[in-house]
Amino acid sequence: MPVVSRSPAQPPAGDGPRSAAGRAAEYFELLLGDAAAIEYERPLVRARTAGADADELAELERVKLLALEVREAFAVRRRRESELSALFDTANDLAALRGVDSVLTAIVRRARQLLGSDVSYLTLNDAVRGDTYMRVTDGSVSARFQGLRLPMGAGLGGLVAQTAAPYATASYFADPRFRHTTEINDGVHDEGLVAILGVPLIRGAQVIGVLFAADRRERTFDRSQVSLLGSLAAHAAVALDNARLLEETRSALDELSAASRRLRAHTASVERAAGAHDRFIDVVLRGGGVEDVATAVTEALGGSITVLDEEGRAAPPDAERASELPPDPAGALTLARSTGRTVRDGGWWTAAVTVESELLGGLVLHRDEELSDSEQRILERAALVTALLLLIRRTAGEAENRVRGELLEELLSNGLRDPEGLRERARRLGADLDRPYAVVVARVEARCRPRALAAATHLAATRGGLAGVHGGSVVLCLPGLEAGPAAAAIRRELGAAGAGPVTVGGAGPARGATAVAAAHAEAARCAATLVALGRSGDAASADELGFFGLLVGDGRDVQGFVRATLAPVLEYDAKRGTDLEGTLRAFFDTGSSPARAAEALQVHVNTVTQRLDRIGRLLGRDWSSPARALEVQLALRLHRLTRPVSD
Repeated sequence: MPVVSRSPAQPPAGDGPRSAAGRAAEYFELLLGDAAAIEYERPLVRARTAGADADELAELERVKLLALEVREAFAVRRRRESELSALFDTANDLAALRGVDSVLTAIVRRARQLLGSDVSYLTLNDAVRGDTYMRVTDGSVSARFQGLRLPMGAGLGGLVAQTAAPYATASYFADPRFRHTTEINDGVHDEGLVAILGVPLIRGAQVIGVLFAADRRERTFDRSQVSLLGSLAAHAAVALDNARLLEETRSALDELSAASRRLRAHTASVERAAGAHDRFIDVVLRGGGVEDVATAVTEALGGSITVLDEEGRAAPPDAERASELPPDPAGALTLARSTGRTVRDGGWWTAAVTVESELLGGLVLHRDEELSDSEQRILERAALVTALLLLIRRTAGEAENRVRGELLEELLSNGLRDPEGLRERARRLGADLDRPYAVVVARVEARCRPRALAAATHLAATRGGLAGVHGGSVVLCLPGLEAGPAAAAIRRELGAAGAGPVTVGGAGPARGATAVAAAHAEAARCAATLVALGRSGDAASADELGFFGLLVGDGRDVQGFVRATLAPVLEYDAKRGTDLEGTLRAFFDTGSSPARAAEALQVHVNTVTQRLDRIGRLLGRDWSSPARALEVQLALRLHRLTRPVSD
């Protein structure tokens, strides 16, 4: 209620002794002026001074006591109004708070303010551990005190939490009502607390915590203070429960939002997987290849894709792709094969391409972002589709290669029964037997024969030829090549395919179905001759074998051999009328002795030496080496035998 400040009642100047009624009215003025309690003695003192009788003084004493009671009643009412106003403000403040931590901090701070205490704090019950622990403090300076945990029934706070009733003590350490423990006493002592008031925080019929006000000196908490702190605790419990419900609601909304996001993400992943699955089916149905699968994967998942062979190498090999492979692609591929799942190595994701227990290769996706489970399944499904395509391609290739091998076997057999039928079958395989073919025979070790045959059939399929195994050797017919270059090319290709040392003989070109068998026989003899000469792992045709080609060649082109060996000397003699050919014969006939050759020719030895130098410039410095000398002697004899008698 409003307070009107007025100065204590004073008698008018020059006024005589006042009546008893006038002195009694003076107390009303003191009440209106909110005078101090000592001021209420003055009217009684003046009455005694004025000589009032005993009855009048007794009446004034009674009025004074009544006035003091009224004064105290007004003071209590004002204090109660102040407390109610503070509680109302507290309720508004708590209602405006949203977080549990904010609510607890506001409760403790307001409790300290309302009770004018040194410290206030709040503990919450722990249902799991069965005790109550310090949650928030205001005015506390002790870390030990702030970390206290109170067993149920221990200390003042434990007793309040257990009994759900308020407790107060003016001197905690001297109060025998509480079960003192060393840990609690040490914490209270560190904080320097003496007087403590604790009231329960109750939600429904359950105590959820205790609210405290404490002083570092002795203090007696009266009933109104206990009631005030209890009222604040009641408001606090409601606000705390509201905050808890709000947080639970927020948590539920967050979970719902997260579930919605997961659902949207799952829906998107399902749609993406379905789209990728449709693309994979389309690739298979329209006869696409592994490259089409790789394109579909990158469209669905992003990043870049690399196809691996069964040894963990990029297929086909590409230096630019090396940076897109994991540090150990073969190891990642082996692990993916054994686990049947996608293997991650940094930004690389590897899936194995397998058919039953056979490893055909792998797919490596390079992407910095992590793949979800559904995205990993897309990559694994792509690997499965790739395995299907490779299996289809291998089955078709094996069937085609078998047909090519059967056709080649018939061409190499004796006595062709249906040349026209063979020509038509070859045409359906993309081979034209009317074109000139180089026939190549490759001798390889038995353990390397499957790999060599696979490489040979691939070459035959891509170049319009035929390939197969005949007589333990790999045989190829390739169009548009000479025998020597074809043999050298096949040796390189099969060696690069891992077929080990390969010895290759070439023959041809052969045209027509009937010519293939003869060319094959010559090519086989060339390969056998290379082995006999200690040139295993080499390649040559009959023309490239020199005079040995006369022994293995089907046509035995003597004039061609003579020209290839002696043409420079013969042409020199023909143009200049010399006889370098005769000098060569004499040189070889006399055991390669220039002096005896000079005697046989009846010329000076220097002349023979000069002629031999000329021959060296024409035939090459190595003409007199053992291998070349044998060829030159054989060519000289054949030239002499094949010349007309008139020469």
